[in-house]
Amino acid sequence: MSGVRAREAGEVFGPRMTLFADVLSVGVATSVACLPLLTAPAALSTACAVLRGAGQGQPVTAGRYFALLRRRLRAGDLRAGAVALAGLLLFAADLALAGAGLPGARLFAVAAAAIAACAAVVGLRACARPESLTDWPAAVRGAARDAVADVGGSGLVLLAVATAALCAWMLLPLAFLAPGPLALALTAVDVRRSAAVPLERPSGG
Repeated sequence: MSGVRAREAGEVFGPRMTLFADVLSVGVATSVACLPLLTAPAALSTACAVLRGAGQGQPVTAGRYFALLRRRLRAGDLRAGAVALAGLLLFAADLALAGAGLPGARLFAVAAAAIAACAAVVGLRACARPESLTDWPAAVRGAARDAVADVGGSGLVLLAVATAALCAWMLLPLAFLAPGPLALALTAVDVRRSAAVPLERPSGG
């Protein structure tokens, strides 16, 4: 990218490495903010907003993250967290029923996993959209459209989630850093989609 600052004399790490360190610090901040569970969607949405601001020259720091999170926590964010938590509990209950040896359990488990994957893609893509800062329903509607129109981006979202889960499974302390790279991946997918939309619109006249 032409806008990336060159490494200055005496600087140990270049700007890309600095951004990577900032992403990890935002990841730790996001993990802390997700601990109440109901705040998880707002926490991830705020991380995406902070990382999106890096392209506009805004600082990517844990301090800015918490400052933005304090300004935006509201009833709508808590409702979004309640819906996400309810969906997660429902999926866990479905898997428990499927593992109980009931007739058609395998087919039911596959269907439940497919529905959960689609819901996860829409929910995560909604967190990356700028509308999620003020209007969750609009963010979810836009994410649902993008999930269908941008299948490749949806695949990247699932790959990012799988990578984060694998890293957390391999080494538990990485679970506290994983939200940062995950938010970066979600933001990149949304920015990629936003840049492609004008190219897909037919020219007038």
